[in-house]
Amino acid sequence: MRIDVRDEDRRRVGRVEIDPAQRPARARTQRDDRDVFLQWEAATDDSGRLRSCLVCGCRDLYRIRIFPQLTWFVVVLAFAGAAVGVLARSFAQDPWVLAALAVVLVLDVASLLFSGYRLVCYRCGSAYSKLEIARQHQGWNRAVAERYLAAQRSTEGESPAGPPTRRFLWRSTATGGR
Repeated sequence: MRIDVRDEDRRRVGRVEIDPAQRPARARTQRDDRDVFLQWEAATDDSGRLRSCLVCGCRDLYRIRIFPQLTWFVVVLAFAGAAVGVLARSFAQDPWVLAALAVVLVLDVASLLFSGYRLVCYRCGSAYSKLEIARQHQGWNRAVAERYLAAQRSTEGESPAGPPTRRFLWRSTATGGR
């Protein structure tokens, strides 16, 4: 399992590679050599799948799709092929252009087939990859995300509507500042 660890303020701490079968209580980040303490109590279900965040203990996780790095290159090639087909009609009938577009289509479909999923914590933003994901984890939910954002703002002293308003005490110069 790979964990991209973030702190309470959602700042990146580092990346940790662990074996979930060993259930280590502490792991070291790869680059910074920082210790990360993992909370394994009730974090996995009976089949060993993750149910809560190991970093902060939050029980709300969502799944996102992760694409291979090749995907963005394929998207650029697809747009270039579409532009050639639309702007240069003489190239649109060329068998080489049609073959190149077919190859781009195959690469695009392959990148979708080989894409995986990652779990992300709503509270701290730590991301978990290279693991089996339970069916209970759904995609991102705006209502849940706003609930955690409101809780974070209330602990920072901000109102849910935005940053705290500052009240200034103005002293009148006519009364001598009293």
